[in-house]
Amino acid sequence: MGALRRTFNGFASKHGLGVACFIGVAVLFWMIFLIALPQISMLDYSFRYNLPAAEVGGPNDVYTFANYGYFFQGNDGTFNGLDIGILVKTMVAAVFVTIIDILICYPIAFILAHSATGVSARLMVIGLIVPFWVNEILRAFAFRVLFGATGLINGIGLSTGLWDQPIDFIRADVALYSGLTYAYILLMIFPIFNAVEALDRNQIEAARDMGASWWRVHWRVVLPVAKPGIASGATMVFMLTAGALAAPQILGGPSNLWFTQLIYQWFNQSANWQRGSAYAVILLIVCIAFVLMMMRVFKVSIGEIGR
Repeated sequence: MGALRRTFNGFASKHGLGVACFIGVAVLFWMIFLIALPQISMLDYSFRYNLPAAEVGGPNDVYTFANYGYFFQGNDGTFNGLDIGILVKTMVAAVFVTIIDILICYPIAFILAHSATGVSARLMVIGLIVPFWVNEILRAFAFRVLFGATGLINGIGLSTGLWDQPIDFIRADVALYSGLTYAYILLMIFPIFNAVEALDRNQIEAARDMGASWWRVHWRVVLPVAKPGIASGATMVFMLTAGALAAPQILGGPSNLWFTQLIYQWFNQSANWQRGSAYAVILLIVCIAFVLMMMRVFKVSIGEIGR
């Protein structure tokens, strides 16, 4: 509470008491009514039976672990390898997309922060931002067209003789991973950029003058400064990728099923909001546990990510 009070007083002294109160009320409203209460409601749903409307609130409307038990054992009491396997595959895919985003965005963020200046820097920022004015679903369909059997990539490959028949990029999940990697690329670039921008250019020059290679300069000088930004971007990309629905629906192959699609099916196709809520809670817990574990492994705190 002391930290919150100091933050509020500092913000009020800088921007005025009225603005500080407005921001505080808006953030409080957002956290309570748009985050906390929906999550609490979903958690309550997950411990209920799926009853007809006439029986809701009656003697049969009691708390149960049946929805969570179904995730682990199914209806027949045996190991539910299908749903658990889909969850594991979703987590692995989210990690893969996050790693690819880091590898792509780190050099872009470094160039944007320390190499690009003036017009070139503005053009880079515009080139990164403007494509995201297009709706995410439209971008997903664009990737489906791009990687389709008669799409641009197959057309170039066939016309240049790189392959003699169309490659099914959709079934191979190439389109899905490419679309997800691109969908959240800004959420990786700008946190890394904000962290790397604070690095004094003289430190890099000093390391170079002492004979350090570019690889060693980045490993020993740049990455320690960029680590909080990488952690922040990786957290957002991982959570959003694991919870993506539109891209897997549009770009996923016929044999590919994302865990969010299971949740969607329970809510909308099976009309079983209770089991869908349980699956959503499981996904949330697994994602948060994984992020906390990675923060502990890489020795990054919540405070560093928040900065």
